Parts: sequence; C-alpha cells; structure tokens
Amino acid sequence: MTRGRPPQRSQRGRRPGPKVARDVERDFRSTKGRDDLGGDQVEGRRAVLELLRAGRRRARSVMVSADATDDVVLAEIAELAGSALRIVPSERVVATARTDTHQGVVARAEPLTPVDLDALLDQDNAFIVALDGVTDPRNLGAVLRVAETAGVTGVILPRHRSARITPTVAKAAAGAIEYLPMALVSGIPAALSSASRAGVWSVGLDERGDQSVFSLSVADQPIVVVFGAEGQGLARLTRDRCEVVAHIPMHGMLASLNVSTAAAIACHEIARGRAR
Repeated sequence: MTRGRPPQRSQRGRRPGPKVARDVERDFRSTKGRDDLGGDQVEGRRAVLELLRAGRRRARSVMVSADATDDVVLAEIAELAGSALRIVPSERVVATARTDTHQGVVARAEPLTPVDLDALLDQDNAFIVALDGVTDPRNLGAVLRVAETAGVTGVILPRHRSARITPTVAKAAAGAIEYLPMALVSGIPAALSSASRAGVWSVGLDERGDQSVFSLSVADQPIVVVFGAEGQGLARLTRDRCEVVAHIPMHGMLASLNVSTAAAIACHEIARGRAR
C-alpha cells in the first residue's frame, strides 16, 4: 500500500518534486479540453469514503488493492461499496491511479454536476468562495477542504485558468467535493457583478486590502470571498469588482501566505463572525 505524504510546502521559485510533478502532469492530461467539473475518479481512503457516505452520485466501481492494510476506514468503504467493490491486485490499482497517494483505493463515479451561479447567489445568507485562477490541484483541493469545514455554501470556479476536480484535487479535498455545490463561470469579474446585483457582497483577499479580515464589516452578510492565483493574487479586473478588499495581518518578515493557508484563516474567521 502506498502511504500518503505530508503536504508539500509552497515556495516561490522552487520546482515541485518528481512525484508532485507526475501528479500534476497526469491531472493535466486527464482534464485537457474538458468543460465540466470532472471528479469522476476519486483516490485515497478518506475521499472515497466520503463519496460513498454522501451518496449524491453513483460509484460505478471501487477498487481496493488485495494487499491493502485493513483499518476502520477501509472496512466502512467495503461495507458501503456493496456490489461496486472490486478486490484487485495492487498492480491494477497502481496502473489505474493518477496519483501516487491513492492508499490502495480508487473509485470511478459519475462526474460532478455544476450548479447554476444564480442558485448559489440565491441561498439564504450565502457564504461563497470564488477562486480567481488557482491552477495548482493540491492548492485547489486544500481550499475546498477548508471551505467545507468553515461552512461555505458554494464555490465559484472559472472555466479557464483554473484546475478541474482531478484525482489530485479530490484526494487533497478529502471528501469536500461531495458536499460543496460548485458553479463554473466564464469569468470571476462577471460573476462578481452578478453577485452585486443579487445583493451579495464581494470581498477580495489582498495583502494591500484596507480592512483586516479579523474585523470585516460585512462578515455576517451574504458574501463571496475571492482568493487570487498562486504568486499573483487577484487579477486587476477582479480586484476592481470587489466591493471590499481585506487583508490578513502579518506579524513576521514574510508578506504573503499560500492560498490554501490564507483561505483557512479567512474562511474560519468569517465563519466565527457569522456565528456571533
């Protein structure tokens, strides 16, 4: 069984290790030309378990390596998979997997279905995350996991300049893709204009923002929180469409955070403010 590695630290100018590079390349090949969310292959024990627990889309097959080490998660996967369970040689799992962190479990499922943007904006007290050009699949997966745990009610992804829900994303999201409604849009700036018309505040995260995320004046309102691309931040037009631009106070020598870390701080702080 292949054990999962600890997450890679994001460092500017540093190339990803060979396994990370292979995962990203496989992801690119598997989603090139697609105009949907993806998500039809799910790898890793936690991600597959949540696919089966949620039951929102059919699992066509659940392959488990014959030499996988038993644990309570694997036992529940086997129980929930039912007739879709396939115990196969480890070589077949390796050949099917698109990541090196599959943990001996690979599921094939119906692809995720995007929701309409208006459906996200029309929710009572919407709490939405929009991602402006996040192309790294591990970062996207980590942000989705953070968003789900913070109680986010939906996610907006652009059709271009964004990773799709690949096996690497699904693994990093640890099951969050099964519970988060996601909308695909032609562009984030246009989506923010729609949000404004729907009475939903747009808040961009930027290190030059004039409000602290810890004292955000609209935290308890219907809100879209916008995170920018790795290393580049918010695009100019996206920033211009944000009604509020907020920052995370920094107390050390470094001036920026990885997008998934920034999302963890901002989303959970906003959730705390909404709970009050």
